[in-house]
Amino acid sequence: MAEKAAPPDRRPVVTPTRVVAGLCLLAPFVAMLWVSSYARIEPTLIGIPFFYWYQMAWVLISTALTAVAYKLVQREQRARKGGADR
Repeated sequence: MAEKAAPPDRRPVVTPTRVVAGLCLLAPFVAMLWVSSYARIEPTLIGIPFFYWYQMAWVLISTALTAVAYKLVQREQRARKGGADR
């Protein structure tokens, strides 16, 4: 009977880096779904009610958080492969 090869060393799928990346991706959804936190007019920013500029600010914030999550996962994958890919 042929022996089975030992399975490759597998690290846990849920790593601290992936948890942080997931939180970066989750934050914009929570911020936008929690409407009662920003459903108001004051404070205004250059005449724009809070309701609108808060949402537009989250467009920029979510872009930055998505980039952070991407870089974290990319760096982790590179480390798992031994740093061979760049």
